Amino acid sequence: MHFRKIIEGKQIIKGGPRLKLEGVNKNYEEIRVLHNLNLTIEDKEITCILGPSGCGKSTLLNIMAGIIKPDAGSVKGDKKKVGYVFQEDRLLPWKTVYENIKIVNKKASDLKLKSLINIVGLNHFENKYPAQLSGGMRQRCSIARAFNFESEMLLMDEPFKSLDYDLRMNMVKSLIDIWHKWNNSIVFVTHEIDEALLLGNKIVVLTKNPCTVEEIININIPQRLRNLEDRELINIRTKLIRILSKQKKAHTYKSA
Repeated sequence: MHFRKIIEGKQIIKGGPRLKLEGVNKNYEEIRVLHNLNLTIEDKEITCILGPSGCGKSTLLNIMAGIIKPDAGSVKGDKKKVGYVFQEDRLLPWKTVYENIKIVNKKASDLKLKSLINIVGLNHFENKYPAQLSGGMRQRCSIARAFNFESEMLLMDEPFKSLDYDLRMNMVKSLIDIWHKWNNSIVFVTHEIDEALLLGNKIVVLTKNPCTVEEIININIPQRLRNLEDRELINIRTKLIRILSKQKKAHTYKSA
């Protein structure tokens, strides 16, 4: 059953859940990485995943993508049209910006390709090669390429990790703009609370050793209207810091 949601004057028609994980377990030899993990990825929403380093976030994304299988539990949903954006851009060095974006969907129109290039702020660089671009520009090209793939769900594994704070915030804005145009479901893994606050319709906090869902926080403010100084976001940030600090103390105590 479909329902409608109005965001900033734009009508978004949403279906049911895009992906549903129930009771997912994953072991590597004797180590339990994921334990009884339950998570629903909604259609046309951005789900941000926060958690400590090494907690299993990348393993979780690989299960969502169908790259690896869980040892127990179920993953329900269509994984045939899934895009993946990695921490590194993985552009082809012998292809231009335009060609790198087009290569994943050669049927894409010139209008669509130039629209993607414009949204990510590379409209004066479409004929440049990766070696001629900054790190942030290469990552913007990578994001445009992922959206040209026309995936129904896009998995992003800390794509802005290597960038400084100001550039990350610019990348967040570019991602919001491009998501508003194509409305994919996005799963965005990050260590940065501010990225999650600005992007997520839902923020999922994971635990470590083993990884499971500790907290899910919904944010109802439209992404383009968010300000990190808003009282609601300040309160959510405080809550997230408290949860993550508690996790860190608990892990330190176990390791002692």
